[in-house]
Amino acid sequence: MKISYKWLKEYVDFNLSPEEIAVALTSIGLEVGSLDEVETIRGGLKGLYVGKVLTCEAHPNSDHLHVTTVDLGKENHSRLYVAHRMLQQDRR
Repeated sequence: MKISYKWLKEYVDFNLSPEEIAVALTSIGLEVGSLDEVETIRGGLKGLYVGKVLTCEAHPNSDHLHVTTVDLGKENHSRLYVAHRMLQQDRR
């Protein structure tokens, strides 16, 4: 049977990590076969950036692309080529 760590915390008040819970359950005779991390979004949100569109201009050689300058919170702004129709300046 699989039990969610989050679900278990709803019913029992404890401050142990999943690994510590596995050891505690095993010590009282309940076998823990494995610990598996489940992510709603595969890979989590690693590598996802939220930025502010500083400029948005039509691409000179395309009728559906836009050339944008985006502030991603880094020292230099990034230039991105996008095909999203709803993209506008000052949007995040």
